[in-house]
Amino acid sequence: MYFVSIIYSVKLDNFYVGTTDDVQRRFQVHNSITYLFFYNVKGVPWNLVLNYVCDKSETAYKLEKFIKRMKSRKFIFKIIEDSAILDDICLNKL
Repeated sequence: MYFVSIIYSVKLDNFYVGTTDDVQRRFQVHNSITYLFFYNVKGVPWNLVLNYVCDKSETAYKLEKFIKRMKSRKFIFKIIEDSAILDDICLNKL
């Protein structure tokens, strides 16, 4: 099982979209200051705002790419409010 996650940093007022097979571990990495050269350190603490389950890694990575290609905060807010939009995207666009 793979997940497309969206996290949010109040400090940066920014969303980060990523794919993982271990949400807890990945979320901890984003919030750790162990990797000081990573962009994400600037935004600690990050908050998990959406975690969408995909059956295959291929689907998760395509969905992540689709969301990033949209380059739209409005779109991210919409899918946070209604994750069923992602079901539709997976069925019809990927």
